[in-house]
Amino acid sequence: MTSMARYDVDGLRGAMTGVVVLPGEAGFDDARSIWNGAIDRKPALIARCRTAGDVAAAVTFGRDNSLEIAVRGGGHGFAGTAVCDDGLMIDLSLLNGVRVHPDERRAVVGGGATLADLDAATQAHGLAVTGGVISHTGVGGLTLGGGMGWLTGRCGLSLDNLVGAQVVLADGRIVHAAERDHADLFWALRGGGGNFGVVTEFEFALHEVGPEVHLGLLFWGLDQGREALRACRDSIPGLPETSGVLIAAAMDAPAAPFVPPEHHFAPGHALMVVGFDGAEEHDRSLDAVRRACPPLFEFVTPLPYVALQGMLDDSAPWGIGGYEKALYLDDLTDDAVDVLATRAGEKRSPLSFAPIFVLDGAYARVGDDDTAYGGRRRRQYVVNLAAVGPDLAAPAVDRDWVRSLWDELRPLAEDGEAT
Repeated sequence: MTSMARYDVDGLRGAMTGVVVLPGEAGFDDARSIWNGAIDRKPALIARCRTAGDVAAAVTFGRDNSLEIAVRGGGHGFAGTAVCDDGLMIDLSLLNGVRVHPDERRAVVGGGATLADLDAATQAHGLAVTGGVISHTGVGGLTLGGGMGWLTGRCGLSLDNLVGAQVVLADGRIVHAAERDHADLFWALRGGGGNFGVVTEFEFALHEVGPEVHLGLLFWGLDQGREALRACRDSIPGLPETSGVLIAAAMDAPAAPFVPPEHHFAPGHALMVVGFDGAEEHDRSLDAVRRACPPLFEFVTPLPYVALQGMLDDSAPWGIGGYEKALYLDDLTDDAVDVLATRAGEKRSPLSFAPIFVLDGAYARVGDDDTAYGGRRRRQYVVNLAAVGPDLAAPAVDRDWVRSLWDELRPLAEDGEAT
């Protein structure tokens, strides 16, 4: 552990309205903890910032002292880049405010806000912007890398809806980046990750969504794997373009009230479809897949958009251990379906699974070079392979399952590993 004795920590504390926490001090271990419990890193100090000025002071301190800097927004990421060993962790979690301007359909969001913070504020006005599918995900990391979720087909990626950002640069300057202001930086922020500065505020364009949407969840057992996954693939082009679609391959059925008790924890595959155009039309949109492969059970219901956003939270609780790889597929070919169906029963943790997002609609109407996002803007699938478990042994056991499954799917992909 790096000694702070030779650094002017008191000077940093005096320059901030937030707090600086050192190892051994109250709150240090809580502040360094992140969503992936498999990551156990110990920074030399943590700057818990309350303002952009605090962030600028922390960045300057880190630069002047040649410290590695990690930035924590929501702390929700498999790789654990929010925390480093023996360096400076800049914690934005106190910068979690959301200001909504409903007449302009805009939201200004703090760099430490979560999707739950964002959705609660925007849904008060019947508005939303694309987010992920776990409500405690941080807005910052999600947006800077892309940001896909239930609204991708309707609204594009999170980054496609970014209209401005307040950024602290490496030299400590605070700038506003937008299409006509630091345009190169604005381009890079949309998909280039967190290496161009510390974003302390995001400004999003919002869309009318909810407050009620419609969910359809269909579930098949492992013995229906090939037939079910092909039925999902073949029915997706017939769904409304604005639908939110997620195929959950190798997923265990939850012990939820809407799941028949005899199917609790049953391994299998699921299709989740979110509709925005009325209950009857949404129910009819599921008929094709029902006819092609009758599910083991199904659950079709209206629900608040904020409930949809938190629906999968129990599958990824805070502190869980996780490991992930991902890739793009132009299509779920029969070969890809065969790989997924054959290997689905080999995982060991009930929480490990392969969520597959359909990228189409508004996503595909953005030019490949319009942003720094690395995925090509055409209709395709992004296949995530997640080893997840309630203790640190579980992801280690399923890590080989993820890697070998990725290796088998890789020859079927053109673009390689996804962001």
